[in-house]
Amino acid sequence: MMNISAEDVKKAIDTKEQVILLDVRSPGEVALGKIAGAINVPIDEIEQRIEQVIPDKNVTVYVYCLSATRSPIAVGIMETLGYTKVYNMEHGLLAWRVLRFPTV
Repeated sequence: MMNISAEDVKKAIDTKEQVILLDVRSPGEVALGKIAGAINVPIDEIEQRIEQVIPDKNVTVYVYCLSATRSPIAVGIMETLGYTKVYNMEHGLLAWRVLRFPTV
């Protein structure tokens, strides 16, 4: 599994790289704040829904949850399904907030 830091995710967003942000937290958690532009597919729905939500398996996807406990599981599932550029955001949204990066 490949990891990416919150700083590098922010840099990718700021430079408008072609990436998809995937938030695998519950809808209730997402309602409390997420990274702008992130798509929400809860961890327990990844296997059933991800191929409809992100049909291109070669697109770069940065996956996060709150503390990076669920996102590595989602990354593993996506890799099993054939996704080739899936990255786990280290330390999740907690790291993002520590760095005072914005949420919506």
